[in-house]
Amino acid sequence: MIFKDRQEAGKLLAEKLNKYAGKDTVILAVPRGGVVVAAEVAKRLKVPLDLIIIRKLGAPGNSELAIGANTSGGSLVLDKELISKLKISSEYIKNEHQKQLLEAKRREKVFRFGRKPLKIFGKTIILIDDGLATGSTIMAAITTIKQKSPKKIILAVPVAPLSTVKRIEPEVDSLIVLNTPENFYAIGQFYSYFPQVADDEVIGLLNERKSPLNN
Repeated sequence: MIFKDRQEAGKLLAEKLNKYAGKDTVILAVPRGGVVVAAEVAKRLKVPLDLIIIRKLGAPGNSELAIGANTSGGSLVLDKELISKLKISSEYIKNEHQKQLLEAKRREKVFRFGRKPLKIFGKTIILIDDGLATGSTIMAAITTIKQKSPKKIILAVPVAPLSTVKRIEPEVDSLIVLNTPENFYAIGQFYSYFPQVADDEVIGLLNERKSPLNN
């Protein structure tokens, strides 16, 4: 399955999430691309849209290969198996963690304008990104969300390799994936149009949804 763009992927995901419409549900999107997908879902389900700021730690010489991820609050999840396989030094991990933490904090400041995140205690959380690769980034998000005691966590993404799905599925209450291809190289491979998403577009989508970030 090839999606036309992130908007189409969001519309298709919304069809699978209809039972959560109008209920005590909050959508958390991973910027930047995940916000485009999530905005479509939030619009159709008529539920609040918020952000969870996550930054992946890239492997040496291959920034797209995630060896872990961190949140703007400093939480860190590492893919220890991959780190061992690639023989990545602790010094590299420390430096990459600090670099990505700074970027996560920058995004938090840009997107939130000092406003606090929506409370998710006791809520049904739908966590959305535009796709999963290794799953390290979304694991950091799941770990952070669990610390805030939601009622349940539903992870919904357009595409992810089956190996990642099997690894992540036990960590959430429900996992919805539209496409689990055998040959997976990159998320953008499954979109006809997959541009970079600018900060201004993220802010604009949040404004359109009258999200809690703008109260």
